[in-house]
Amino acid sequence: MYPTPENRLKNVFIALFVSVTLILSITPAGAALSAADKLDQDAKYALEKLYATVPVAKTLAQEAQGILVFPKVLKAGLMVGGQYGKGVLLVNGKTQAYYNTVAGSYGFQIGAQSFGFVMFMMTDDALEYLNKSEGWEIGVGPSVVFIDKGAAKSLTTTTGKSDIYAFIFDQSGLMAGVGIQGSKITKINLK
Repeated sequence: MYPTPENRLKNVFIALFVSVTLILSITPAGAALSAADKLDQDAKYALEKLYATVPVAKTLAQEAQGILVFPKVLKAGLMVGGQYGKGVLLVNGKTQAYYNTVAGSYGFQIGAQSFGFVMFMMTDDALEYLNKSEGWEIGVGPSVVFIDKGAAKSLTTTTGKSDIYAFIFDQSGLMAGVGIQGSKITKINLK
């Protein structure tokens, strides 16, 4: 005798309920990541990916006074556009502060995309400028040099003399071009 479709569905729901209950009972309390912990985790993963694909980035990291990592920035537009993302400032490999990046644009544009970017603060002055500013607009203040994969091949810590080096990575979506020039970076509190 075969079970009816109703009984099969009932058995599936019972099995699902028991499975979820067991999983929840063996998961330690507080195992869910806070927003800050999740962002820290995403930033470290993004850096590992960047180091694997652009070896000079790891070399710069060893000389940098601080590293500002935005693992995911979302950009969308239909004539008027905007972009937003959250990031982590790492000093000596430890989280010092959290930031967001916001930018607006207008003109012929349509689509959406996501990308990440990392800024290596090579001088104490650049790091101090970031820490003291009430909101830093990229392009105003310390000099920022954007590095693509081609330029990265010839960059070394001996030839690199700028305040900040920025790498854009993991670009995906349907929107032409990506840039962070004019983006405003502001310190935020994450709990």
